[in-house]
Amino acid sequence: MKIYKADFITSGVNPEHYPEPLLPEVALAGRSNVGKSSFINKLVQRKALARTSSKPGKTQTLNFFNINDEVMFVDVPGYGYAKVSKTEREAWGKMMEKYFTTREILKGVVLLVDIRHEPSADDVIMYDFLKYYDLSVIVVATKLDKIKRGQRDKQIAAIKRKLQFDGQDTFIPFSSETGEGVDAAWEAIYRHL
Repeated sequence: MKIYKADFITSGVNPEHYPEPLLPEVALAGRSNVGKSSFINKLVQRKALARTSSKPGKTQTLNFFNINDEVMFVDVPGYGYAKVSKTEREAWGKMMEKYFTTREILKGVVLLVDIRHEPSADDVIMYDFLKYYDLSVIVVATKLDKIKRGQRDKQIAAIKRKLQFDGQDTFIPFSSETGEGVDAAWEAIYRHL
């Protein structure tokens, strides 16, 4: 996929902060430090469109990115980070719930999980939440380059089992380091638009 435009548009916590609903949106969700920013940067072939951090909990708002004037990526705060206050976590949860349940141009959600580990309880809750609201889900298993080839099938099966993965959704092993999964991710995203 040729990327000729990838721009940060705005951040928001309430609907009045969201950009005008002119482009279909795809949200990116996952645990803190699962690789959401690296995923975005790899897809758009930029090093720092979405800021990466070794410190979990960096994303605290909904961040909107215009990609090729065709789709808006919406990076949501990571969940499961223990060093954020309970009040702040609850506020993020309400912000994300409002976005996921009211944004009519939301076409799907990319749920990122770490392929090296079974999904956390928070990952399962998020997947169940998205399915409950009948949102299309693309599960992207990040950090593929961190496991041996022989472990891939076992890890994929464990993730699908733990999530009770719906076969109508898409599952993509992905590496921000090697680029494996980039084409499959774009194909899945465009199928949802």
